Amino acid sequence: MAQRQDDGPALPLYLTEPGRAMADYGLYLAALPLAPSLPRGDEHPVLVLPGFLADDMSTRVLRSRLRRLGYRVHGWGLGRNIGPTASCITGMRDKLSYLNDRYDRPVTLIGWSLGGIFARDLARRTPDAVRQVITLGSPFRLARHSQSRATKAFDRYSHLHIEHRSLPLESESVPLSVPATSIYSHYDGIVHWQTCLDTPGERCENIAVMASHLGLGHHPAAIWAVADRLAQPEGTWKPFKAPLYLRPAFPKPATPAPCDPVETTTAA
Repeated sequence: MAQRQDDGPALPLYLTEPGRAMADYGLYLAALPLAPSLPRGDEHPVLVLPGFLADDMSTRVLRSRLRRLGYRVHGWGLGRNIGPTASCITGMRDKLSYLNDRYDRPVTLIGWSLGGIFARDLARRTPDAVRQVITLGSPFRLARHSQSRATKAFDRYSHLHIEHRSLPLESESVPLSVPATSIYSHYDGIVHWQTCLDTPGERCENIAVMASHLGLGHHPAAIWAVADRLAQPEGTWKPFKAPLYLRPAFPKPATPAPCDPVETTTAA
């Protein structure tokens, strides 16, 4: 039986997330000989936002690899991500403003899971400061709490949140004004993969990889896709196309299905 879009990820996918994330890291190590062939760009500034309950340690592998490609990569520096607290919202806005002023260039935002939702919010708020947004397993088209295995944990911190939103996210009814790439996996055990699909447009796309949710930040296919998107010259954009020898690592992207009509619910 096909999985419904309003279901959460299958239980076996959820339970095997830690083990599969470790396997993804093993793939990263095995793929290190390919690192010299990663696409390179103009070394512009990059800000990486971690997922829910994670901190900058979780994005260390990704940031380290991007630094070796020459980019000015920064973690968010706000500790553990427990949702939209006052310090989180203010801190992210201040960090983006600081990097934009420091380098006098727009900043690429990379957000993992909840960090990607934050990245898209920042791009809507200050588009002139943002070069592009790249998300990793970010459920920005979440329509029901049941589509995420992290809902109960998120709710435990809701009393600390200063932003409480309705589902589906109202902001996502309008496309981003900056280039956007959503990297997602059909094997995501935390959020339903369809909630990560953007509506394809002139400067937005979805890239499928075969990774776990917890492994998206170090899976070699995801890192290649991120490097390829960063390497595009400023002010230009073209759809992602993997080299022929890497095509098997990138399944054909799915077409996003329209969100089913639902009653509006409150999202912490």
